Amino acid sequence: MSWQGSRSGLRTRFLRLCLLLILIALGRTFVPAQQGDDSPAPRVAVIVQQMVVRNKERSQQLGPYTSRRHYHIDYRGFPHAAEADMVVDVTRDGRSSESFQIVSQSGSHLLIDHVFTKLLETEKNALAKQADNELSPANYDFTLVGQEQIEGRQAYILHVEPKVSQPLLYRGKIWVDALDCAVVKVEAQPAKNPSFWIRGTEIHHVYGKVGNFWLPRSNRSETKVRLGGTAVLTIDYGSYHFLSSTASAQSE
Repeated sequence: MSWQGSRSGLRTRFLRLCLLLILIALGRTFVPAQQGDDSPAPRVAVIVQQMVVRNKERSQQLGPYTSRRHYHIDYRGFPHAAEADMVVDVTRDGRSSESFQIVSQSGSHLLIDHVFTKLLETEKNALAKQADNELSPANYDFTLVGQEQIEGRQAYILHVEPKVSQPLLYRGKIWVDALDCAVVKVEAQPAKNPSFWIRGTEIHHVYGKVGNFWLPRSNRSETKVRLGGTAVLTIDYGSYHFLSSTASAQSE
């Protein structure tokens, strides 16, 4: 074998080794969309259809409940830093109505009046217009991109793209529990920027299983302001207390 041929062979093996290392690195950060070692995951249409059906079933079964939420916002930037806190008792009938009772509030009145108050109004409006913002093929396009374990449970990772730009819709990724067909995590951005003064918002939303239901556990939203500031909003949804014996039994 000539020296040139030997160098060519070494180069080929080196390139193959580099490619293998890249694939190994990608494999550690991204899990292909599959159910098991040799079983392909269901098609995205099947996952979405099951998610929509099961969400509807859970919504119909969910009875009234109460919870105590803790809202906190921390702003750093122009013209000065500010913080605010609010504790709210929430009562929901399980489907279409929700009431808020403010227990306490402290910190910046500007943040309380212009962030917390508007946030509670938005939550009420979102519940009243569920069909316009629900996670379904009517409002979103879905793409299956992978799967991973979350707290020991298998979850499918779907990219969601809103079909229209509305403030209550979002684009990003959702994690759907493979067994319960319920959303367990969301990482996304609003489909429509709510204000010129906002450069962008990153939303991190986590759900927890309470009995047979998956309910909000925590939310962290980081918003970049055009003037250079950053606002971080966190919501702790607290414990859920069901008001009917059936729901209480399901939550145990």
